[in-house]
Amino acid sequence: MRLSIVSLAKPILHGYFRSSCSWRVRIAFALKGIEYEQIPVNLVKDGGQQLTDQYKALNPMQQVPAVEIDGITLSQSLAVIQYIDETRQGPKLLPACPKKRAQVRMICDIIASGIQPLQNLYVIQKIGADKAQWAQHFIQRGFQALEPILKGTAGTYCVGDEISMADICLVPQVYNAERFKVDVGQFPTIDRLNQTLVGVEAFKLSHPSCQPDTPADLRS
Repeated sequence: MRLSIVSLAKPILHGYFRSSCSWRVRIAFALKGIEYEQIPVNLVKDGGQQLTDQYKALNPMQQVPAVEIDGITLSQSLAVIQYIDETRQGPKLLPACPKKRAQVRMICDIIASGIQPLQNLYVIQKIGADKAQWAQHFIQRGFQALEPILKGTAGTYCVGDEISMADICLVPQVYNAERFKVDVGQFPTIDRLNQTLVGVEAFKLSHPSCQPDTPADLRS
């Protein structure tokens, strides 16, 4: 099978160092061993670079990430992850077993639909002075639901003993929880899984502290 020139080009990730959605894609690329280019989109500078007409043409939702890959542009992190899982070699990010695959998708949806959107930058900017309390409330509420689910599905990782898309979603959400001063220790399964995953090389390489657009004072 002959590969097209388009498919041989490096994917381009338009993202922000601390965006959990951008981080999910970086983790997936790292787990798959995929080389890619990064174009930073600063969500706070100049009123938000994602709000420019130029970026809106790339991603009409004016959010990050946007990924240019194989001649198309994808703008939702889970869609990007599933696409590269279906088109690239490397460890599978969705289990072969239908039951486990459904569990992975359930955990991803809880995080990506039920927790993260309620504490992302656009939403909390609208909340005003109570933004930290707002974010804490919805993260806490989400983790209270997620903890018993993970207790039932987890092995070494979120679903069994292989890293999956669920783990890719979990770590950035725990990072956000810690940013908003949520005591993750009250959720022992979430805490254990996160501590295991942050030691995995792909998660280290993709961490917000070491991206091209990470501010100097946040680098490690």
